[in-house]
Amino acid sequence: MPPADIEASAATQRVGASASPSPMIDPDSTKLRPGGPGYRRMSFALFSAGVATFALLYSTQALLPAISDDLGVTPGQASWTVSAATGALALAVLPLSALSERFGRRAMMTASLVVAALASLVVPFAPDLGWLIALRAVQGLALAGLPASAMAFLAEEVRPKALVAAIGLFVAGNSIGGMSGRIVTGWVAQAWGWRAALGAVGVLAVLCAVVFQLMIPKARHFTPGSISPRALARTVGGHLSDPLLRRLYAIGALFMTVFGAVYTVIGYRLVEAPFNLPQGVVGSIFLIYLVGTLSSAAAGRLVARLGRRGALYGAVGTTTAGLLLSLADSLPAVLAGLVLITAGFFAGHAVASSSVSRAAKTGRAQASALYQTAYYLGSSIGGTVGALAFHAAGWTGTVVLGLVAVLSAAAITLYATRKALAERRAESQAAAAAATARTRTSRAMAVRV
Repeated sequence: MPPADIEASAATQRVGASASPSPMIDPDSTKLRPGGPGYRRMSFALFSAGVATFALLYSTQALLPAISDDLGVTPGQASWTVSAATGALALAVLPLSALSERFGRRAMMTASLVVAALASLVVPFAPDLGWLIALRAVQGLALAGLPASAMAFLAEEVRPKALVAAIGLFVAGNSIGGMSGRIVTGWVAQAWGWRAALGAVGVLAVLCAVVFQLMIPKARHFTPGSISPRALARTVGGHLSDPLLRRLYAIGALFMTVFGAVYTVIGYRLVEAPFNLPQGVVGSIFLIYLVGTLSSAAAGRLVARLGRRGALYGAVGTTTAGLLLSLADSLPAVLAGLVLITAGFFAGHAVASSSVSRAAKTGRAQASALYQTAYYLGSSIGGTVGALAFHAAGWTGTVVLGLVAVLSAAAITLYATRKALAERRAESQAAAAAATARTRTSRAMAVRV
């Protein structure tokens, strides 16, 4: 039995065992399941947390053209209001996930939401770009305690067969938050300016935090552990030495590079010729996030039909088709391209993130935290480099960046597929050789008799 440090999975097994009235009872039987008591409240609470996370994290993304005009800065400079938040989250998610091992997933998620929501009420009063970027970094730091803790909470409290669907609902909340935040900011900014728009998102986040606190059920399968730096380093090193987890981290980062680049730059493209759309209409473009809600929630069925690697191939193909379609100077084609990019991204993210929770046998919070680190670093890189590419080569430059990232994700998945086939072939050959050896032995014994 491993020591009770940050080994969340082992702690979960101990709690399940101690809570069971009989050694014959499966610990998973006491976990939440669809249709069971507490599952709906848990889903609604984490859905609300997902809404607040993406609404706050990307609250300036649809406002970048307005921020550039008002503060007199370039798209690359304005993009730092997004990258500062995602980058700070990426840096802080691992240490805060370690704290969740000591103080609990529920407590960490609550604290993160409250601090981020309160900070969002200050952001609209930033006097210049420097202050705005700094406050956005504070928001990112606060939100860092939520994503990995949410994944670990689900892995511990939900039955394994329902885990992909449960995580899909959390990711669906991300998509709703990303959509609603951008729509609200777009129309409010058109009427009253970008500062009022950021204030409106802050009010939405406060409401989500209240709903989360009222609805989230108590954790039943969590045991506090220590937060020894040595134990943390050992757990993180173990995850980073796992080839499967490394591939999943890279895939998450690459998908998010595409998504961050596209949605950071799309506002600049649509307010310029030949589209010339007003800010409110540009914000409404993010209704397309509803497609992500559906595709992430359906990820479980997609995996059941195609397998995890098959689902990733489907996500890659869908995203690639969307990028190519978006090159046309036609609004319907651009919108169709965004639909495909969004569907492919959210499906790929749901499959990769749930695969991390499934693959990690110990230290699940740290495994999820490393995924979130890679994921949001991808967002930061995609947003900043995508804006630079747009400034240098227009929308074509952003699309080229996206294609490089998504095809790299395809190459990693193909490598994993070929490796799995080679392993199966080797196992089959070994089994055949063993069967042949057994047959020869049997014949030799029969001859002796």
